[in-house]
Amino acid sequence: MFAKMFHKTPLAWRQLMKEKTRLAVAVAGITFADMLMFIQLGFESALFDAAVQPHRNLQADLVLINPQFQTLFSVKSFSRERLYQTLGYEGVQSVTPLYIGTGQWKNPETRQDRAILVWGIDPATSAFTFPEIKKNQSQIKQLNQVLFDQAGRPEYGAVGDIFKKTNNFQTELNNISINVSGVFSNGASFAADGNVIASDSTFLRLFPERKADRIEVGLITLKAGADPEKVRSQLAAGLPNDVRVLTPEGFAQTEKDYWANGTGIGFIFGLGVGVGFIVGIVIVYQILYSDVSDHLPEYATLKAMGYTDRYLLVVLLQEALLLAVLGYLPAYILSFGLYQVTYAATMLPIAMKLERAITVFILTIIMCTFSGAIAMRKLRSADPADVF
Repeated sequence: MFAKMFHKTPLAWRQLMKEKTRLAVAVAGITFADMLMFIQLGFESALFDAAVQPHRNLQADLVLINPQFQTLFSVKSFSRERLYQTLGYEGVQSVTPLYIGTGQWKNPETRQDRAILVWGIDPATSAFTFPEIKKNQSQIKQLNQVLFDQAGRPEYGAVGDIFKKTNNFQTELNNISINVSGVFSNGASFAADGNVIASDSTFLRLFPERKADRIEVGLITLKAGADPEKVRSQLAAGLPNDVRVLTPEGFAQTEKDYWANGTGIGFIFGLGVGVGFIVGIVIVYQILYSDVSDHLPEYATLKAMGYTDRYLLVVLLQEALLLAVLGYLPAYILSFGLYQVTYAATMLPIAMKLERAITVFILTIIMCTFSGAIAMRKLRSADPADVF
């Protein structure tokens, strides 16, 4: 009779369903652990994506920077002459200098100053791939005209809304009156809560201590058909060692590496994921251990019927995998809502990614399988002699 019942329904599922309260607690615990991992990985990815978004939107095939450059937060300049020297190399079509500095933006309503990243570009050439910038770039040819990043922090003021209604917005930047003549969307990042794009002439007026022949980034556009890696190698070998030649993606990776390895941010987020993983292991182990302890006579009976420890281990691992799936699904769904709340509060580009969803699911499977393997020690103690 017991054998017939055993074959009708998977043992793992029946064992879990016998104690619905315990099952609910286990699922809630795994959901919590998964959500913790989702949040930590989501924050890390969003912060890194925001930090490198300007780098990846540069209109260039190659980028020239100071070898000591680590982050936009603390830029290093180099001689503009080095950028123009690249025009003598085969495959190089044109170059564009970029100035970068941190200015003080005054919110006209609160009269409070807030740091903002200022980009100085040649308005006659394309420096960014943002459609809004290309469309309004001619507007900044006049002095004291800027393009404002409407996806930045709200502490700068309702610049985007006011500009769309009145087509005008005036304030002060570094105590100089400026006028917003267009908006674009980049967003806040580690380096800055917002961005402003001005002409090179306006930039040098905003930062009078800066020298025109010292730039922070050099954009290099190659001729059609030129091999970027080949040209990069030629430039790296021919130019003095006071500059470094990178692809835009390599430039972005430099910024990302700084925040991931040069600060404690990468460790903090990794620690959060690790804590979630350990919490999940403890919860699943406690549930499986309690389940085995409560049903030890049934497992002993199965052994007396001829079922091996290996078979019972498979049953226990099936329970663990069922718990993994049952706990992962609500965590996955709830994380979408948490990401939306986080985006509204921080303006960081946080969203669910397939890679992250797969990573957390794999971690959940490993977490529950490991817990099942530990709980197996209790299952091995099930002795058929104890039944009689």
